Amino acid sequence: MAKLSVEFCGLSFSNPVMPAAGPPVKDGAMCQAAALGGAGGLVTKTISVQPAEVPRPCMAEIKGGFLNTELWSELPKEQWIEKEYQMAKDTGLPVIIGLGYTAEQIGQLAKLVKPYADGLELSTHYVGKDITPIVDALKAAKAAVDVPVFVKLSPHTNIQEIAVALEAAGADGLVMINSFGPCLGIDLETGLPMMGSKEGYGWLSGAAIKPLALRCIFDAARAVKIPIIGVGGITNGRDVAEMFMAGASAVQVCTAAILQGPKVYGKIVKELNDFLDSHNYQSVEDIKGLTIRKLAERVTRSTPLVPEVNYDSCKLCGLCATSCAYGAIRVGDRLEIDSEKCFGCRLCVTRCKHKALSMPL
Repeated sequence: MAKLSVEFCGLSFSNPVMPAAGPPVKDGAMCQAAALGGAGGLVTKTISVQPAEVPRPCMAEIKGGFLNTELWSELPKEQWIEKEYQMAKDTGLPVIIGLGYTAEQIGQLAKLVKPYADGLELSTHYVGKDITPIVDALKAAKAAVDVPVFVKLSPHTNIQEIAVALEAAGADGLVMINSFGPCLGIDLETGLPMMGSKEGYGWLSGAAIKPLALRCIFDAARAVKIPIIGVGGITNGRDVAEMFMAGASAVQVCTAAILQGPKVYGKIVKELNDFLDSHNYQSVEDIKGLTIRKLAERVTRSTPLVPEVNYDSCKLCGLCATSCAYGAIRVGDRLEIDSEKCFGCRLCVTRCKHKALSMPL
């Protein structure tokens, strides 16, 4: 079994998988359920000075992803302080408390939650070139507590610039990414938007945003030295491995926990261990930043390489031939790839469910 425990910012986690701030940790009981389900640490749902008034309906599963109009916690801060945080602390796991949103609000809240916090996570909205509000919120939190403060970012195009500025301002770590949007889903039966917000807009999460999350982590990890907690589209252990390879030090899961329940954390941890074992990695730390290191060695090219076929694994299902836009694959008594027609696009490799195709390095 691979070593799955991780440590950063003075915090120790038995494994790198924890819930993201959202419905799966909406109160203390759900935090305890996440712990029983196998999470290595806890992040509580973001609170603000006033409870949120969430427009309903507020969640919908869509093809490839998930739409929501979730806001911060609908529970008052007093209830969290009197009851919910202690229930989270009783699990014995590190507890990172989510706070939002302005510097004034965060400065007030940080003092109140200090007795329960092993760390703070500050939720931010989309910003333009002026990141002063985020920096001010960070400074307010740092002035109020002596625990690590992590800043959760939306998927900005200038993520490196923001990451560098937050590191310089004293952030202990980054969390990326928040959901993407605004987006729109329509109920074909009624013609109305799926979400209950004023314009019907929601925010996209789930598997659809994983490539976006990976890009943000990858960009930020090459620009800063502080740890990054990856979040966005994780559904299995291999997704966690991807985020570590991009430069993450731990991960958070939200949508998968909504759809599958709190046991999903342990399932993902097991799948991560299975991946590491099958590839002879001794520790999750062995793959941290692997893609960053590999990229420096890779030679870019515009010439095709033809996929290699493992005939023992090939089931002649024809899926690769169906989707080959170049007509290079033929299914007969065995699979044949025409090297003259093959464009080297790699689509067939990614679609093969039997792992019978691979690209030469």
